[in-house]
Amino acid sequence: MVGKVSERVLLREGLERTDNGMKLSSWPDVTPINQKNYYTDYMKRDDQILALRLQGDATRDRLVQTAKDRDRALARSGTAEVPLIIPELHGEDGPSETPPGGTDASKIIVIHPGSQNLRIGFASDALPKTIPMALATQFPQTESEMYEALPRRQFEAKMAEQQYGEEWSKKYTKMSNDLKIDMRQNKRKVLPNSKELVLNYNRRSEPDVIPQHNDPLQIEWTDVNALDDPESPASCFIGNEALRVPDDSQPKFKVWWPIRHGWLNEDDYTTAEHLHDDLETLLDKAIRQELGLTKNSTWRQYSCVFIIPDLYDKKYVEQVLKSCANWFEFNKICFIQESMAATFGAGYTQACVVDVGAQKTSVTCVEDGLCVEDSRINLKYGGYDVTETFIKMMLYDNFPYQEINLQRRYDFLLAEELKMKHCTMSQADISVQLYEFHVRAPNQPTRKYQFKTYDEVILAPMGFFDPDIFDNSTKIRGRRKLIDRSYNAYDVDVPDDPSSAAQFGILAHVNPSLNATTANAPSQSLADVSTPVKEKLQPFDYLKGRESGLNGTPLGSKTASPAPDGANTPAPPSPFVFTAGGGSPAPSVNARSGGGGGTPAPNGAPSASQPPGGISIEAEVKSPKTLAAERDGVLPIAPLDLAILTSIHNAARGDDKKLRDFLGSIMVIGGGAKVPQFTAVLEERLKARRPDLFERILVSRSARDMDEQVVVWKGASVFAKLPTNDSWITPFEFERLGTRVLHHKVLWAW
Repeated sequence: MVGKVSERVLLREGLERTDNGMKLSSWPDVTPINQKNYYTDYMKRDDQILALRLQGDATRDRLVQTAKDRDRALARSGTAEVPLIIPELHGEDGPSETPPGGTDASKIIVIHPGSQNLRIGFASDALPKTIPMALATQFPQTESEMYEALPRRQFEAKMAEQQYGEEWSKKYTKMSNDLKIDMRQNKRKVLPNSKELVLNYNRRSEPDVIPQHNDPLQIEWTDVNALDDPESPASCFIGNEALRVPDDSQPKFKVWWPIRHGWLNEDDYTTAEHLHDDLETLLDKAIRQELGLTKNSTWRQYSCVFIIPDLYDKKYVEQVLKSCANWFEFNKICFIQESMAATFGAGYTQACVVDVGAQKTSVTCVEDGLCVEDSRINLKYGGYDVTETFIKMMLYDNFPYQEINLQRRYDFLLAEELKMKHCTMSQADISVQLYEFHVRAPNQPTRKYQFKTYDEVILAPMGFFDPDIFDNSTKIRGRRKLIDRSYNAYDVDVPDDPSSAAQFGILAHVNPSLNATTANAPSQSLADVSTPVKEKLQPFDYLKGRESGLNGTPLGSKTASPAPDGANTPAPPSPFVFTAGGGSPAPSVNARSGGGGGTPAPNGAPSASQPPGGISIEAEVKSPKTLAAERDGVLPIAPLDLAILTSIHNAARGDDKKLRDFLGSIMVIGGGAKVPQFTAVLEERLKARRPDLFERILVSRSARDMDEQVVVWKGASVFAKLPTNDSWITPFEFERLGTRVLHHKVLWAW
């Protein structure tokens, strides 16, 4: 042990201690808090959040201004009997149409983009402007030269069955036979040789050539030399002008569709920048041409209400917000979901909204003006699939215009016209009918065709209840190719795009193995990738108590095996079979290819998913990112009536009164639902699935005799004119908070 060294020795060796009073660091000393008793109010008050603080300041300024106006009126009149200025008490025909916030309805632009049409207009307009959601730019090849002809067929095949595939031919023949049986049960006359009459007539039909000077309904094609700047690659045509560009024009033009199947079209584009630029350019030119706002400087005086899907991609909404704030520089921006807007337009407070679009069908239950999160369903089929299937069925029955190709612009418009004229869901209209149509192609004489139809006009729209007849081969091709999904800000491996239990039920109906994956995964995996709600239930709690597992298999089996092949094998029940009020199962649904769940393998052998006896295999636990990728790889396709019941069951959550209320308030909107007798057939299908609630089920169109295509837009315009609306986003808020401001501003859980 070293003894104490004297100060004299330290001084001699230069090691003496000196103290000059300086601190070791310039950082201020932080006194440790008393951890037994401390409190903080950080981020616990509304005035500490910028978005909410600005709302409070705006309300305070409005009250101050109202008080000043009142005092000024008192001072001018010299009497105290001046009425208070309360604009909220005035009705629609009141003296002022300007809400208290000071926003004029004529200064609000309402935008509703869709897969096929864009609807845009001022909130003060009675109806929106509707244009095709397409733009044409110069390109070395047209879309008909780049892509396979639609409907898809093998042109070298000799027989119709070979041309369209044996499986599809069997499906079409079965639907025809089922329709005959159904019509006979309904006491309708069915001629035994109707199909042969149609086939023979269409086979012999020849076109009549009409000279150009004898055609009174000539089409005015777009002049490709009328571009503002033909040399610029950014010059383009939009809307109807884009679809009227001749396919043989010089230079060649290609038509781009920025949105397909309800989400951004990543398949046809090579870069995300090109996709976003096309979307912005389309909206830019629509505002200039359709609304007459040609000067960018005037756009800052206008606000914007943008309509988004119920099940949206966060990256899409964030990109739209950036475009509205930076590119268009609107005064304020606001977002509203489609089903929420539909109830505003129809005047309902509670409804199950069935929106049948061109390439997307959404089903959502709305309660008290807000979407029930777990009830949202997004199906990838719509009116365009009916068009393509109708033409495919006509071609199968020797349609005289055999070279029709929906990738060509004039053929696409012709097919849409034929569908709107002839398709129906009324069995009373099914008979051999003779029709005619004209093919007007650029730089060619008009050709007049005559053709006969029989059951094609009803079987194509009946695909809503049997979507296997649609061509679903390319609908998720290119998904997530350019734009990755959104992830949680605090856990970068957890996706946070909104999901719902009803949508998961549809995916599990298509691919039952998702059930086993979720059952083996940690309990929080589904909640991590779903929209946060107060109480997160399992997708189908009403199946509890049945002697079956989550996927309808016996409890000893963890994974569902596909059904055996063969036409005579009875299909197993779908993984989510609705039970009637008395506990008896409703009519089951034939599972899609890939099968239902829980059927033992042929010859009584155990399914491949079950390990041999005595061997236990621990299930592989997959990350939320992997589970989200698996769900993205499944195309959400299911019969429409099954999807509606799935949505309503998840919205009711076991509440019998809610279930009956939603079943009695099913509202069908969207252009794809304008097929005659669509609501009546849908109501019959739902009643067949739930005979115990036969008298409660009611399917109706939107109220007030409004066009089904504009109900959503009209509801958004009503929402824009609300006197009190806290969901407006200002450029200042976006500049400070960026896309994080959506968390505080949107009306639903972001």
